[in-house]
Amino acid sequence: MTPASVGELREAVRRAAADGLRVKAVGTGHSFTAAAATDGVLIRPQALRGITAVDRTAGTVTVAAGTVLKDLNVALAREGLSLTNMGDIMEQTVAGATSTGTHGTGRDSASIAAQIRALELVTADGRLLTCSEKENPEVFAAARLGIGALGIVTSVTFAVEPLFFLTAREEPMGFDRVTAEFDEHVAENEHFEFYWFPHTGNCNTKRNNRSQGPAAPPGPVSAWVEDELLSNGLFQAVNSLGRAVPAAIPSIARVASRALSARTYTDIPYKVFTSPRRVRFVEMEYALPREHVVGALRELKALVDRSDLRISFPVEVRTAPADDITLSTASGRETAYIAVHMYKGTPYQAYFTAAERIFTAHEGRPHWGKVHTRDAEYFARVYPRFGEFTALRDRLDPDRLFGNDYLRRVLGA
Repeated sequence: MTPASVGELREAVRRAAADGLRVKAVGTGHSFTAAAATDGVLIRPQALRGITAVDRTAGTVTVAAGTVLKDLNVALAREGLSLTNMGDIMEQTVAGATSTGTHGTGRDSASIAAQIRALELVTADGRLLTCSEKENPEVFAAARLGIGALGIVTSVTFAVEPLFFLTAREEPMGFDRVTAEFDEHVAENEHFEFYWFPHTGNCNTKRNNRSQGPAAPPGPVSAWVEDELLSNGLFQAVNSLGRAVPAAIPSIARVASRALSARTYTDIPYKVFTSPRRVRFVEMEYALPREHVVGALRELKALVDRSDLRISFPVEVRTAPADDITLSTASGRETAYIAVHMYKGTPYQAYFTAAERIFTAHEGRPHWGKVHTRDAEYFARVYPRFGEFTALRDRLDPDRLFGNDYLRRVLGA
């Protein structure tokens, strides 16, 4: 169902509980896991959308949970405001993105959930709970990234700031150099990330830093060539060829990884942080202690080099500072992420299994919305506050109204 108001949503939760049905909310279906699956009532919050309050003095904006991030970014820009950081796509709903831990890359800021200053949550008994550092702080600590286990988020209040400019510098760089200089790049740039192309020693780096402006976006021809022709159109064709002829992938990768050239451009944040992603894929991403990421990436490269795996998608590396969210992948530790992808329709299990073995050996924490095989026993080891979250869940949802098979695996009964 698609409730038209928070009141309708609360009534739907009460009615489902009375009927013995489970309830889940689903966003735009961007997750690779079954976090939102249910055999009961499926709530689509898309009618709950839009900015509901702007507090320029406090530097906050309150937005309904069904708002798509793209719409939020456009609306904020019209108000002369921006989130401090965001991920590289913006097709998800606010609640879906924050509840699964969507993040960008950043020396000082990354996770969208870490920018939340307050939220409202419909609990299993139909109450509307307001949470912040001052009000229900123990729920706030967990519900900013709750995987849908604690209730249904209806609104989120984000910290925002006056609109600013970012200058992006994209530059090809060799694998050995970028890994040797990784800590230096992270320290010197507000936002640093890179992509390594398997079967090659080639990477593409991206550094985003604040600037005075003015906006100097890529020209329309340059933008089309880089973002549509190369990053989507040609990349789609390359992956389709690789799926049909896997033996050709290493040769294709060597050519494709040299196709992108250096470029510099300046624009408002969401136009720099995000980009179109039209090629379909399956993804696994793990968050590692930042000091482990270079070693793990070198292990992954050695694995690919000595195996008969054929990988046509680049590996993405990003960073995040430590945060204080109970089940955030960056909770309590400086973090770096390694994301592995396979083109949709290509067998991915062998690659992901081998990669996951490397990541878990480094105490990795998988992204809650991406492919992984970990369970509650593993999470209890890698999240020091895991018991705090499950105890809160026992209190807020003892009958598991918001439960499903995925939550049973990752959180326990």
